[in-house]
Amino acid sequence: MKRIYKDRQNKMICGVCAGVADYFNIDPPIVRVIWGVLGLAYGSGLLAYIVCAFVFPDKHQVM
Repeated sequence: MKRIYKDRQNKMICGVCAGVADYFNIDPPIVRVIWGVLGLAYGSGLLAYIVCAFVFPDKHQVM
């Protein structure tokens, strides 16, 4: 069963984008760019990132 998590080894800020990238099997920089564009364009990306940083478990807790 595949689960989403924060990846602390590939993190830039909290590891949310690295965890999302691992979940969807894509490169983390692609997720970071998409998240940044959403954050700048609509403002909701920043709020979503903060919520995910608190809600997603760490990778070592999931494994």
